[in-house]
Amino acid sequence: MADLPTRYLGKLEVSAQGLGGLGISEFYGPTDDAESLATIRRALDLGVTLLDTADVYGHGHSERLIGQAIAGRRGEVAVATKFGVRRADNGIGQEVRGDREYVREAIDASLTRLGVDHVDLYYLARLDPKVPIEDTVGALAELVEAGKVRYLGLSEVGAGTLRRAHAVHPITALQSEWSVWTRGIEEDVAPTARELGIGIVANAPLGRGFLTGRYRSRDVFGPDDFRFLAQPRLTAENLPHNLALVDRLAAIATERGVTAGQLALAWLAHRGPDVVPIPGTRRQDHLLENLAAVSITLTDEELAAIEAAIPPEEVRGTKLTDFSLQFVDL
Repeated sequence: MADLPTRYLGKLEVSAQGLGGLGISEFYGPTDDAESLATIRRALDLGVTLLDTADVYGHGHSERLIGQAIAGRRGEVAVATKFGVRRADNGIGQEVRGDREYVREAIDASLTRLGVDHVDLYYLARLDPKVPIEDTVGALAELVEAGKVRYLGLSEVGAGTLRRAHAVHPITALQSEWSVWTRGIEEDVAPTARELGIGIVANAPLGRGFLTGRYRSRDVFGPDDFRFLAQPRLTAENLPHNLALVDRLAAIATERGVTAGQLALAWLAHRGPDVVPIPGTRRQDHLLENLAAVSITLTDEELAAIEAAIPPEEVRGTKLTDFSLQFVDL
């Protein structure tokens, strides 16, 4: 598996599947640094070359863990991190900043935590409604000129914003939530990205683990778990209905001899050669399961069956809370 196929995000070549760093430091229940480090290093051993994180994950702890994991192996990996969301406490974020002063402050702090002199891909995590995107991208372009960043990305932005940003400086990657049950970017955003030659990094490709079929009750989530606190699709009202949709996916997976999660990842990979899913995990067994999806080939009939199993209009609940959605430019 060390010879994972690669894909291109703009001009940046990365493994066909990356590793997300959201859950290695907080959000999805208790964490163990040793376990997280071992999983990241195993991912590198298996050929994963894209590690994705953000400065707010664990209030910087995710970046520090990734920095530890890649020490002595910097040349093997493309490091991607995000900035912009501000957290005053353990909430999911209270504001977004995309001003020039904060751009400079954020990159220097991330580089220090990661222990590197540059990041390969630097994203604005959310659009700052107070700052024109042209100003933010202009400030980010200065980081490229300074050698602190190789390529620029945007996260959860709409087609119009993507065009405006790309006109200031080439955007290499768009990161948005995309999965078989979150398909909002397909009508306008993904086609615009492709027109502009921008790769697509799909976060939460397993529906924050729900599409694996492992979570049958809210009782498995602790009171501080992000899925318990801020996932409308997993509320007591919506969970039973959405479980029935996942069970349809699991039935197709059983027929194929794979897991539901692998089927969901394979479906996403088939959306185009410019799509790179970044499932996150801190467990090596889940890492191996996810990476095995890279080799799954689906027929047109199987793809249609998967989409019929989870029609977007049948999914109950929005992908984020109303508070979080105010910062999503879609």
